[in-house]
Amino acid sequence: MAGRLPVFTLDDLASIESDKHYLRILLSRYVKSGTVKRLKKGLYVTKEYVDTVEKSGRVGAYAEFLAAVLYTPSYLSLEYVMHQHGLITESPVVVTAVGRKKTASFSTPFGAYRYHTIRPALFNGFTSRRDGDYLIFRASAAKALFDFLYFRKNHLASADAIGELRINLGALQKSDKGELARYIELEGSVRMKNIFTTLWKN
Repeated sequence: MAGRLPVFTLDDLASIESDKHYLRILLSRYVKSGTVKRLKKGLYVTKEYVDTVEKSGRVGAYAEFLAAVLYTPSYLSLEYVMHQHGLITESPVVVTAVGRKKTASFSTPFGAYRYHTIRPALFNGFTSRRDGDYLIFRASAAKALFDFLYFRKNHLASADAIGELRINLGALQKSDKGELARYIELEGSVRMKNIFTTLWKN
């Protein structure tokens, strides 16, 4: 049964074994043998499922799906999404996301994930999209850029600092600029408004 699940927990195995202590011992053995891969504490995937994903060429979609499973609620954003839209040229080495709980990082067989915490009023600007069996939550280009600037705002006090970000604004549509302006207004700080103004002057 577990071999057909994209992820599973101890509770998912309750129908075949009710003794959780025994299940933990079994899973520990399976992880050591490589039959099961541990994604984080209490969350697993079988090697059988991983092999199926790799053979079908769906590793990218599965890795993006995992982002919201490892840390809920969250959405893909920041450098990861900015690179996909051509806003930055350097490919990120971790999958970056935004959530509502405390900052967190996870290292999995599918890569490293880093989550930044944003206040509830700014937890928006993303969509959910189903890719086969996977539900993926991803920020728009404008929201990814806003999040990127928001988490750096205290270090962007000058035009030079903003220019050094080397953001390719040409990758944005006119509607994206308007969307970004709405997030800036919602956030409300003078610092973010100054960053927005300076960004388009550079």
